[in-house]
Amino acid sequence: MSQVETNRKIIKNYSDILRLCRPFLKKKELPVLRDAFMFVLDHHKQDWEATGEEYLYHSIEVAKIALQELNLGTTTVICSLLHNVVDGERVTVKTIKEKFGDEVAVIVEGYTKLSLIQTEKISVHSGNFRELYLSLVKDIRVILIKLAHRLFDMRNFGNLSEIQKKRYINEVNHIYIPIAHRLGLYHIKAELEELWLKNVKPDIFNSIAKKIRESKKKQLVYIQDFIEPIEKELTKQGFEFEIKGRPKSIHSIWRKMKKQNVEFEQVYDLFAIRIIIDTDKKNEKADCWKVYSIVTDIYQPNPKRLRDWITTPKASGYESLHTTVMGTNGKWVEVQIRSKRMDEVAEKGLAAHWKYKEGGGKEEQEEWMKTIRSVIENPSGSSLEKRDVAKIELYKDKIFVFTPEGDLKKLPAGATVLDFAYDIHTSVGDMCSGAKVNNKNVPIRYELKNGDKVEIITSKTQKPKLDWLNFVVTNKAKAKIKRSVKEEKYQEAELGKEILRRKLRNRKIQFTDSVVDKLIKQYKLKSSIDLYYLIAIEKIDVSNIKKTLEQDDSKELLPEPEKEQKVLKPMTSNEDDAMVIGDDIGNLNYELAKCCNPISGDAVFGFVTVGKGITIHRINCPNAAQLLSKYRYRIIDVKWRKSDDTKTYLTTLRVTGEDRMGILSNITQIISNDLKVNMVSLNVESKNDRRFDGRFKLRVRDTGHLNTLIHKILKVNGVEKAVRLNSEVEEK
Repeated sequence: MSQVETNRKIIKNYSDILRLCRPFLKKKELPVLRDAFMFVLDHHKQDWEATGEEYLYHSIEVAKIALQELNLGTTTVICSLLHNVVDGERVTVKTIKEKFGDEVAVIVEGYTKLSLIQTEKISVHSGNFRELYLSLVKDIRVILIKLAHRLFDMRNFGNLSEIQKKRYINEVNHIYIPIAHRLGLYHIKAELEELWLKNVKPDIFNSIAKKIRESKKKQLVYIQDFIEPIEKELTKQGFEFEIKGRPKSIHSIWRKMKKQNVEFEQVYDLFAIRIIIDTDKKNEKADCWKVYSIVTDIYQPNPKRLRDWITTPKASGYESLHTTVMGTNGKWVEVQIRSKRMDEVAEKGLAAHWKYKEGGGKEEQEEWMKTIRSVIENPSGSSLEKRDVAKIELYKDKIFVFTPEGDLKKLPAGATVLDFAYDIHTSVGDMCSGAKVNNKNVPIRYELKNGDKVEIITSKTQKPKLDWLNFVVTNKAKAKIKRSVKEEKYQEAELGKEILRRKLRNRKIQFTDSVVDKLIKQYKLKSSIDLYYLIAIEKIDVSNIKKTLEQDDSKELLPEPEKEQKVLKPMTSNEDDAMVIGDDIGNLNYELAKCCNPISGDAVFGFVTVGKGITIHRINCPNAAQLLSKYRYRIIDVKWRKSDDTKTYLTTLRVTGEDRMGILSNITQIISNDLKVNMVSLNVESKNDRRFDGRFKLRVRDTGHLNTLIHKILKVNGVEKAVRLNSEVEEK
């Protein structure tokens, strides 16, 4: 193309833009529009001259779509022209801001952000992608310009590279067709669907198109013959009406073929007839049903295909009666009956048609959408700039970030690298030492932003710390950190307990509950676990413990004389002896109390029962307080003998959490296979809020065995609580 021809084409393109903008272009906007046009021309001039590709033509066509088909205004046209000039080198967002102002800069920057998003896995996360798009941009016009861009791309699909074709096809199917539908841009939606099918499934598209073409004349004749008796009857009964008849779109027919699993010839309703009556709003429902009666008197309806969206409108506000009737030659025809007002609403749509949040949006979002939809659909050419309705204030409470593999994760606003790590997996969170965000190293406290690509860095030496709770924001991360810290604390506490036991033995002091209670009180702690833990991490010096204990006059703290120990034999078993007592009370039988089911390792006491021997109760048994206060003279000291791996005790675990598929299998796998625990019975109840409450009756060796089992069960994804039940009442 010669320079003269190029210049002529440039002038024509500019004239086209001015002509389309003339109905609403203000005088002060004209120089800005001209500057934007010249800026894009200068920006692409080198590429244009070097390759002959008409980059400016592309920008102008996108601007034309925004003007003619989206009914947008001057600012959007300027942004459409500038949408692909930001390259980070020659042109930055700052450059745009200085030359064209804040509003244009915000839109162009939003467009650039959307263009940088990796969409390889868009089909897997399409819902989250649509939310990400809306959270990234501050102005709806970014989305609309992007929609115009993709419509242009689909119209010129053959000019795209193979990489672009694959990417744009996915984006159109999973992002832009749903957005066009929800915005009420039905003509654009229908065209995108047709172009998508034509390029993704050309054989199917061409086959259906050919069959429609071959029968087009017959179809038109058939539709006219179908309409004629209805027109006569409606006129006879005095209705003011309009009837539209057309074959359904290729995409719609293909969707029905796929859904119904039938061939083209077997699709129920290849034709759609719309009857629009001009009637007052107060009479429209009754009149629509009268028309329905007229139609079904003439043609046999399929009762299964009646759709009454007049009595109960769709969430979008859509109102219409749909029925499918049998026309001549056994062909099914869909008939839609609505008033003129209903038809206008159906064509334009309502704000409720696109709920920004599942299940409904905020009132201000509803109002915002009502306004913007009317502006988009308004044929008078009103622009978004006339009202302050273009700004998006959505998803302030969420962010969307990518894994290195392209998976999209949704997190609350303020989420850190550590929150992201725990969202991937507990072990990843526990070992997280930092991350690479957009290929830059950042610490675990780094606050993530929309669209970030995050690669977690782990270290085997890293362990969860209590101070992590100060900066994570997700409940999942907090729960996992607390659990990990608690588990580590229990492990440390076991070590501390042995240190204390050994130290007391060396000082000739008996290791008893009273001794431990005194130490807890002395150091102002809440539990023995806290005491043992502080000893383990050397926050309490065990060398000072003897001095603390010597201040107590209690005899229990003094060294006790050696006594002959007698073994208590189980009443119902011939197994080896399992319990010992400190006083010589004879060779008495014993049994484990069923009210509290003690197991080896529990703090217990013996209660002498007349005629039945000794019953062993846990210290925290529901009946303990009464027995200890009223029958103190019947109480004897009972201690567990060293654990025997062959001896097991009955206990019940209560496990609650999220009722998800496979969780029960995971729990029973740990019980039966991992820890070889014998499960006596299982009772699981599913709640209405998708939660479960399970009772697992088990036989375990001792408290250590039980605690190990509890810790393992707590690590199962979805389990929130696993506790031992203390009594028969709790078990029920």
